[in-house]
This record gives sequence, structure tokens and C-alpha cells, in this order.
Amino acid sequence: MSATLQALGLDGSTADVLLSFPDLVPGRVSRVDKGLATVLTEDGPVRATWSGALLAAIAADPQAGPCTGDWVVLRFWPDERITLESVLPRRTTIVRAEVGGSSRGQVLAANVDVIAIVIGLVPEPRIGRIERFLALAWESGARPVVVLTKSDLVGDADSIADDVAVAAPGADVLVCSASTGFGLESVRALLDGNATVALLGSSGAGKSSLVNALAGVELLDVQAIREDGKGRHTSVRRELIVLPSGGVVIDTPGLRGIGLQESGEGLAAAFPDVTALADLCKFKDCSHVTEPGCAVRAGLDDGTLPYRRYESWVKLQKEAAYMARRADARLRSEMKKEWVRTSKSYRRDHKPRP
Repeated sequence: MSATLQALGLDGSTADVLLSFPDLVPGRVSRVDKGLATVLTEDGPVRATWSGALLAAIAADPQAGPCTGDWVVLRFWPDERITLESVLPRRTTIVRAEVGGSSRGQVLAANVDVIAIVIGLVPEPRIGRIERFLALAWESGARPVVVLTKSDLVGDADSIADDVAVAAPGADVLVCSASTGFGLESVRALLDGNATVALLGSSGAGKSSLVNALAGVELLDVQAIREDGKGRHTSVRRELIVLPSGGVVIDTPGLRGIGLQESGEGLAAAFPDVTALADLCKFKDCSHVTEPGCAVRAGLDDGTLPYRRYESWVKLQKEAAYMARRADARLRSEMKKEWVRTSKSYRRDHKPRP
């Protein structure tokens, strides 16, 4: 394992997989454009197009396409073409429901160690939105951390952090200011060991300013938030950045929509308090509305479970279940289409001769 690839975040399991491709050049995807990827290699960045095998894989499963953070292998051709031959197995994957209501998921980034959910303290954070980000982050397999920025603009940052911590069980909550440097050492510690940290958050949360502060140089453009308090899109694509001090950051554009792809471990991890109560209900299929022996309703009645948090959990459960049903319907439709194609092909190839 070379020092250059280690600096890019190469881990032992991925290094072992690379041994299966002795004739190809390894690298990590820095950014993806339409049909073209910038890949960081031991000899520097290169631009690569998709191989025929990769195009076939993408046709079968759009999520097989390269994304920022992927480890890949490249082939350098005599005519100076470079093709991306294969995407290596992903350790972690950040997937959200595609914008526009599709039942397919959109891969935001891969092979991430820590997901920093960047939330600006101005305007006041929306707890429900943070819970949504946390469900997405826990589902990825990476470690979620909530990073509250712009602490220099408020006088009660610690109080807000305490409120956020209640809604983020199991996740660290850090407070910092990119302008003054307050709290940046705790954020920088997330990158120890050449770790990969993905920044997720809404526009105007301060992701680009945070990257610049961590790097010590102005790597990314920043813009002030609008007069109505909404952020402006500064980052326009997902991009992997290797910091001079060590570690890798994946900066992402501001997310207006954070659709959950399906119900899984992410929701359970984001709402362990509600899940623990649900496990105590008298009936396994309890809807937590009117059934007798419902531990969730009991928690609401005695005040141990905040009603706001319960409502947030119910909303995300319904959304994730809906997306799971849509995905199942799509898979059934695709299987039916494949069966029809196979049947037509069989009848054509085995048509009786006159």
C-alpha cells in the first residue's frame, strides 16, 4: 500500500481487492461529470471515460456508476485513452431517494468514514431536518457527527447544541466557527488517520467555509446567505478534496431534499429511544395509535417520549415504507419485462420450421 494511496484514504480491505487487478492502475474518484470522472492516482489526477463492461453494469443498475469517493481501477491505452474499468466494492454508501420521485436511489458518496452533518446556527436549526439527515447517515454505515457552525453569530450556541444532542442520540455534536477558529480542532480530529469525512447539509450551512478553514487556504468559493435566511448554492458538484494537513473531505452541494430510500437500520439508529419503546409493545404489529399495551403511547402519556420526536419518527417511517413499496413494485415490473423479453427471444429462436 503506497503512501500516496494511503493519503487518499485507502484502507486494508480495499488494498486487498486491488491485488486482483495487477495490470490496472488504482485510483480514487474525485468528481464525476457526465460520462467522465476525475480520478486521483499515484501519479496525479487523470480524466477517464467508462469501459464497455462498466456501461453494461450501469445499464443493469444505475447505482453501479462511479461516484465521488469510489475506489476504481483504470486502463491506460496505447492511443492515450484512459478507461475506468471497474468500481471496487464500497465499504459505506450514502444513498438518498432521487429528486423527482423516482424509486431509484441516488448515490451521493462512497467509502466515507464520517458523515459530518453541517448545520448553521443562523438561522435557527430545524431539529426535524437534522433527524432526517441522521437517518440517512446511519443507513450509510458511516459514523454520523453533527457539526454546528457559525457559533460566533449567536450567544446561546451551547444551549442549542444541548437541544440538538437530545435529537441525535449516539452521535457527537460539535460547535465551531470557521471565522474565528473556535472548535475547529475537534472537527479536524475527525480526519485523523487519513479518514474520509463527507459534509452534508443545506445551502448556506457553511460547508465550503469549513473546508477552507480546515485546509488553511481558500480552496472553495463562499457566498453570504440571502436576506431571507436561505443559503446560496456555492458547491455545484460533489468533490473529493485531499487536505494538506491529512485526511480527505468530500464537499457536497446543499441538499434541499433528503428523501429516505428505504426503511432499515438508519431509522432505528436515529430513533433508538422510540424503537426501544416499540419493542415493548404488547403487539408486534402495533401501529402506536389506539392498541392496548402500546409502550410508545405510554411514553407519550408520561412525558418520557417527546411528542415532536414521535411525530418525526412516524413521518420518516411512512416515507421510508412508501419508498420501499415503490422499489418493490419497480423490481416486479422489471422482472416481468425481462421475462417477456426472454420469452420472445426463446420463441424467435425456437420457431418451428415449415
